[in-house]
Amino acid sequence: QLQLLESGGALVQPGGSLRLSCAASGGTFSDYAMGWFRQAPGKEREFVAAINWSGGSTYYADSVKGRFTISRDNAKNTVYLQMNSLKPEDTSLYYCAAKRGSHRLTTSYAYWGQGTQVTVSS
Repeated sequence: QLQLLESGGALVQPGGSLRLSCAASGGTFSDYAMGWFRQAPGKEREFVAAINWSGGSTYYADSVKGRFTISRDNAKNTVYLQMNSLKPEDTSLYYCAAKRGSHRLTTSYAYWGQGTQVTVSS
């Protein structure tokens, strides 16, 4: 059973940067594609970014393309989300998730973390 723990959420000013981390345990990390999702109050959860098992291929939502970068370190069992040029509309609870299969399919994630809060405000 893969377990995921996010960290790095904070309050940041518009235009600022933040890096989220998600540490995995309880399984073979490199067996899984990893994704980041977010959910704001009163809104549905939405896909943000995903990365394949090796880190060689990534996929982004249009809303974050060019501003966010997903990466992973399989030696550390960790996936990251570097967020630059943050906007107030990026304010959400951010979750990491894991799945077997294609990272380009934004559904069928089997394992989820508890989330880390990102607030973008002046």
